[in-house]
Amino acid sequence: MYEVFAHTADVGIRVRAGSLEDLFADAARGLVSLIVTNLEQVKPVQEKVIRIEGDDREYLLFDWLNELLYQFDAEQLLLTDFTIRFDRDGLTATCRGERMEFSRHDMDHEVKAITYHGLTLERKADHWLAEVIVDI
Repeated sequence: MYEVFAHTADVGIRVRAGSLEDLFADAARGLVSLIVTNLEQVKPVQEKVIRIEGDDREYLLFDWLNELLYQFDAEQLLLTDFTIRFDRDGLTATCRGERMEFSRHDMDHEVKAITYHGLTLERKADHWLAEVIVDI
């Protein structure tokens, strides 16, 4: 589950999930929900495998969201469905979505960057919790 919160001139995404895989998937959906208002209209018709190297979970989350933002900026690719696997060297994600279609997808924010400011990722007693600030 993700929620969006206001943060001065930026926007934050707070994510709670039972597993690290679900947290990364929900954070990604939270990011895409800032780009388009009607996330449910994005169809999982294209597949892309993304590999992110790293062992620090916070930076891995940053790099993961940054890569998804790059996919949108470079290819207009909205990715909303994720199967994520972690290993000792990073993560591999099978991502599904489609190219932005202005006739069906309603643009919300122009997301400029993922920031390190306020980036947190921690394990609680029964769930994972993360916060990410996004520059819009």
